Amino acid sequence: MDSRTEHRALATIDGLMDVIVSAPTDIAPVGGVVVVQEAFGLTGHIQRVCEALADAGYLAIAPALFHRCDDQTFRYTDYDKLGPVIMTLTSQSIEMDIDAAIAELIINGIPETKIAIIGFCMGGSVTLETAARLPLAAAVTFYGGGVTEGRFGLRSGLKNGALLQTPWLGLYGDLDEHISSAEVEQLRVAAATTSVDSEVVRYAEADHGFHCDERPSFHAESSSDAWIRVLEFLAEHVQRN
Repeated sequence: MDSRTEHRALATIDGLMDVIVSAPTDIAPVGGVVVVQEAFGLTGHIQRVCEALADAGYLAIAPALFHRCDDQTFRYTDYDKLGPVIMTLTSQSIEMDIDAAIAELIINGIPETKIAIIGFCMGGSVTLETAARLPLAAAVTFYGGGVTEGRFGLRSGLKNGALLQTPWLGLYGDLDEHISSAEVEQLRVAAATTSVDSEVVRYAEADHGFHCDERPSFHAESSSDAWIRVLEFLAEHVQRN
């Protein structure tokens, strides 16, 4: 399927926010997906996720959560530069940016009942919080941290898991030193107490960042299986509405 990708700027209360927008060109979108960045910003990996979603028929938009800062995109080794920027995030700024991206999907003709969200690393935590805050069509978290203790002003993953309003898929690697398998299992139990569909998948040979082909931790087999599951989950929960 053909798709096109554009870099745009959306107006927010805090100024212009850069976004990546990818859309199918030969069909009307079957739904919309907000793609939430890793801690490293709107990297090439995030753009390729948007493009892969567009190739699957979705209108995808990735908001730049660091748009209030001078530096917005970082190399995967720039931890010293990244730390102060991450510390500027608040739950209020994150919600504002996610809601602006959702609003842009609606403006572009996507019904609220067909909007999903998917996030990676830091964005995975934001996705889980959003799934607890809003009743969207679907949500997918790739290795989102802060399971037992919230980060960036967000509630803990366990609290959000118990408050889910959106069907949720969580994808984690057992080799992830930042997120223990025990925490993932606690999250599975918390999500199962809600009335929405939830699923947690663990990959025995995967580390943190296993879906990002720009990182040493990229694990092709786990990444491929996870993406198949993502598309199946979106098809079930977005396209059926």
